[in-house]
Amino acid sequence: MPVPGGVEPASGEFFDVARRQRACRAFLPDPVGDDVVARVLETATRAPSAENTQPWLFVVVRDPQRRAALGALTRRAWIGGGRAHSEGRLSPGLLEEVEHGAVGGVAGAPVLVVVCGDARLTPRAVLGASVYPAVQNMLLAATALGLGSALTTLPLVFGDELAALVGLPEGVEPLALVPLGWPARAHGPSRRRPFADKAFAETCATPWSAPGPP
Repeated sequence: MPVPGGVEPASGEFFDVARRQRACRAFLPDPVGDDVVARVLETATRAPSAENTQPWLFVVVRDPQRRAALGALTRRAWIGGGRAHSEGRLSPGLLEEVEHGAVGGVAGAPVLVVVCGDARLTPRAVLGASVYPAVQNMLLAATALGLGSALTTLPLVFGDELAALVGLPEGVEPLALVPLGWPARAHGPSRRRPFADKAFAETCATPWSAPGPP
């Protein structure tokens, strides 16, 4: 059926991937090939960025000792305040899952990607806005390939140590840690409130579920 502008309807496969994308915090030890990681990273670079500056930088960490060191930073951040912050905010089940990832599950992934922003290419005010869309692309690509992944910022508490650990040059700062690996267990679809609970028509006075006349 013709559509306005001649644009073909999007494939339902993308929407299925978006619905299946979940944070994974437990991984099998099986290796992830360079070709698979490359597909994830190439997809990341298709994200938009301020003035198309593309200020992202990815450090792929496979070395067991360096992964353990990244895991240690994550664990320190969790024990040093992350857990106290999350207690009472998360359900017991989710708290247990997050804690498992923070104290060792994330570091157990065979690949850890330190996602960084290059402030030499774009102002710091828009650095995050220019890099985090690339992270979302990474998460979606990982899901499409059958990988587990997650976005964590816990080790950023020790940003200087993290930067030194992966040898970041001056002006490049870590913004996220993304584990990649084959999931240790199956995950169902994400649990989200209906979009209409968060959407409005024209102004916040009119819920989307009851829009007024055009």
